[in-house]
Amino acid sequence: MAAVPVHSISRRQAWVLAARPKTLPAAAGPVVVGTALAVADGAFAWLPALAAFAGALLLQILSNFANDYSDFFRGADTEERLGPTRVTASGLISPQELRWGIVGVIAAAALIGLYLIWVGGWPILAVGVAAILAALAYTGGPFPFGYYGLGDVFVFIFFGLVAVCGTYYVQALTLTGHVILAAVPIGALVTNILVVNNLRDIDTDRAADKHTLAVMLGRRG
Repeated sequence: MAAVPVHSISRRQAWVLAARPKTLPAAAGPVVVGTALAVADGAFAWLPALAAFAGALLLQILSNFANDYSDFFRGADTEERLGPTRVTASGLISPQELRWGIVGVIAAAALIGLYLIWVGGWPILAVGVAAILAALAYTGGPFPFGYYGLGDVFVFIFFGLVAVCGTYYVQALTLTGHVILAAVPIGALVTNILVVNNLRDIDTDRAADKHTLAVMLGRRG
C-alpha cells in the first residue's frame, strides 16, 4: 500500500519521491570513502571529488527513475507492495514524464562526465557509459538483470568498486591495491541495503516473476 495519501502529494514532492532521497547516502558513502583515501595519500582534489559526488548521486537517481518506470510496466509495483510510494504506479507522474526525467538526469550526468573525462581520460568514459547503461538495464531493456538475480552484482560493482576506485582515480590519476581492497567491504555494505530491500519485496517480486536473490534463496536463505 502507499506510504502516504497520494492525493496530498504535490508535483514537487512526487519528483522527490521518484528520486528516493533515502537511497542517496548509499551512493554518497563510497565517494566519501574514495575521497578520504585520496586525502590520506596526499592526492585530494576538491573539484574532481565534488564532480564524482554529484555524478554518483545522479546515477543513483537515474537508477531509481528507471526502476520506477520499468517495474510499473512489468507489474512489480502493485497495491500489495510494501514500502514507499512508487510514482508511476500511483499515477503521480506519468510514464512519459518520467521518461523525460530519465533523459534529463542522463544529460546532467553526461555534462559532469565530460569534465571527469577531461580530468581522468578515456577510462572514465568507458566507466561512465557502462554505469549509465547498467542503471537503465537494472530493471529495463530486453534483459533486466535485476529480474535474474544479478542486481546484487550490479550494486556491488558500480556502487562499491567503481564508486570508490573511480573517485580516488579522478583525484590521484592512479589506482593502488589498498584502494581496491577498501572498496570491497564498501560494496558489500551497499549490497546489503539491496538485499534487505528485496527481502521486504519478496512476495510481490515473486508474483511479478522478478527473480531477485531474495526470491531465489527465500527468507531463510
